[in-house]
Amino acid sequence: MKVSTPYYLIDETRMLKAMERIAYVREQSGAKSVLALKCFSSWCAFDFMKQYMAGTTSSSLYEARLGYEKFGGETHGYSVAYSDDEIEEVIEYCDKVIFNSLNQLQQFKAKAQLKGRSIGLRLNPEVGHSEYDLSDTVAKYSRLGVRHDLLPENISDVIDGAMFHMNCENADFHSLNQQLDNIEQRFADILPKLKWLSLGGGVAFTRDGYLLDQLCERLKQLAERYDLQVYLEPGEASVTQSTSLVVKVLDKVDNQLPTLIVDAGVETHLLDVLVYQFVPALDGAEEIAEDEIPQALKQGKFVYRVCGRTCLAGDVFGTYVFDQAIEIGDELRFSDVAGYSMVKKNFFNGIKMPAICHKNINGETRVIREFDYEDFRDFLS
Repeated sequence: MKVSTPYYLIDETRMLKAMERIAYVREQSGAKSVLALKCFSSWCAFDFMKQYMAGTTSSSLYEARLGYEKFGGETHGYSVAYSDDEIEEVIEYCDKVIFNSLNQLQQFKAKAQLKGRSIGLRLNPEVGHSEYDLSDTVAKYSRLGVRHDLLPENISDVIDGAMFHMNCENADFHSLNQQLDNIEQRFADILPKLKWLSLGGGVAFTRDGYLLDQLCERLKQLAERYDLQVYLEPGEASVTQSTSLVVKVLDKVDNQLPTLIVDAGVETHLLDVLVYQFVPALDGAEEIAEDEIPQALKQGKFVYRVCGRTCLAGDVFGTYVFDQAIEIGDELRFSDVAGYSMVKKNFFNGIKMPAICHKNINGETRVIREFDYEDFRDFLS
């Protein structure tokens, strides 16, 4: 494979572990997983992923269409708000249409029913898990979903299913279990009347060490108790550790700290690093805390701050201790970037958009898409 940096490399051999765990959950519990396209929409991997997953879930018309055309299986459609000019097309692509509010449910339910679609409503369980205010879906004043006390008495006559999405990067089964206990108590009058229930995404059940068998047993109990189909909506959990961003060192500067400037950018190519303020994993290096830097430099360790080449002063991936000295021209690999990276990439500063490359399960690697000036120009019109 001949491609210049920067590029994303999606590797099915690295994705296999997560896929196998997703399949295991379905085998042991009956719970189906649908890929959250808001997190990962690189459809070059869909033929592989659909062997393990039941379909897709979307947050917009375009995602719904992509799932329908490129993934197949079940296509779940959800949006915080549908517009009049797109709802009919959404309904064409989706077998389940999930509304965020009672207003939207009332406005569009007849159109969905006319096409024989299964209708769902997002509910706010008022319990959840997130380390970030930005991703706290059950925070005070949340616009996401309907609280139980606001539901009409006949809601079960209108909807077939419900969706809860109350987690972000929750790797604790006991936390999820407590949430489900709370949901069962709060929505005891509704659950027995549903045909299906989605528990949303943000559950890191494919990580090493997760109590997978306990999760399977709990999901199985939930499904059997209410005679419904349970769904999970893994995004990050589907693609964890599967994709790298490969960059090249263009320059080295030193303003009291050796700094590498690479041919990519944080805001442009790994936006969540900037939004959520974390340091991405980098092959051959370990993150170092700010207060440990002076001592590490005195000890002669290979300490470098890795920065992007945009004009943003805060275009910093992180500060690391490397296994060896790094020189101009060397390649670096950020090793876990599948989630919320390619779906958020942008043309800020007009710097080169990373190519997308794909390594299949047989180890064959190919360039899927390269981007050029014309893409930049036409994107901006």
